[in-house]
Amino acid sequence: MMEIGEIMRLSPVIPVLIIHDPAQARPVGEALVRGGLRVLEVTLRTPAALDVIRELRGIDGAVVGAGTVLTEKQLDDALSAGAEFAVSPGMTAPLATAAITRGIPYLPGIATAGEIMRGFELGLRHFKFFPAEAAGGRAALKALSAPFGDARFCPTGGVTEETAPQWLALEQVLCVGGSWLGPSASTDLASIEAAARRASTFHSSPSEIQ
Repeated sequence: MMEIGEIMRLSPVIPVLIIHDPAQARPVGEALVRGGLRVLEVTLRTPAALDVIRELRGIDGAVVGAGTVLTEKQLDDALSAGAEFAVSPGMTAPLATAAITRGIPYLPGIATAGEIMRGFELGLRHFKFFPAEAAGGRAALKALSAPFGDARFCPTGGVTEETAPQWLALEQVLCVGGSWLGPSASTDLASIEAAARRASTFHSSPSEIQ
C-alpha cells in the first residue's frame, strides 16, 4: 500500500466528489482519469458514497479514497468498500489512531498549530489544510507551517481552478483538493475531462520531504 505522501504526489489536484447516484460514478471517474487525475476522493456525505467508492475502484489506474470520514465506524465502512486512503475534515486522536492501526493512508484536517502538534505526536506529517480560504488562505498556511519544516499539506475548501496554481507554488503544498471538478447539473463528461486535463498540468513546488 502506498504512503499518503506518495498518493498526494500522484495528482496536483484531488477531485473532491459528492455523487448521489452510483450509476454516475464510473463515467465521471473515467473522465477524470482520462484527463490525468488519478486520485479520487469520495466524500461520505451521501447515502450512495460507499457504493460510489466500489464503482470507482473498478477504474484502471484510479486511486480511490473516502473523504469526510468522521468516525471509526465510517473508516471501517470505507475500508470495506475498498477505499485506499481516508481524509477527514478535522483530527481526533481516536480516529487518527484507528487509521494508523489499520494501516490506511490518512490525511487529517488541521487549521491550527495545536492540531499539527497533535498530529506530530502521533507520527503524522501530512495534513489537509481545511477550510483553506476561510482559515486565512495562503498567507495563513505559510505562517502556520513555518515552525513545522517537514509537514506537507493538501489545502481544501474554497480552492478554485484559478487559485490552485498559487497554492501549489507553496513549498509545503503537495496537492490541493478541488470540488470544482465534480459532477453538477450543468457539467457534462467532456467538460469534466477538459477541466481535469487543465488541472493535471498544474505543478507543485519541488520538495525533498516525502
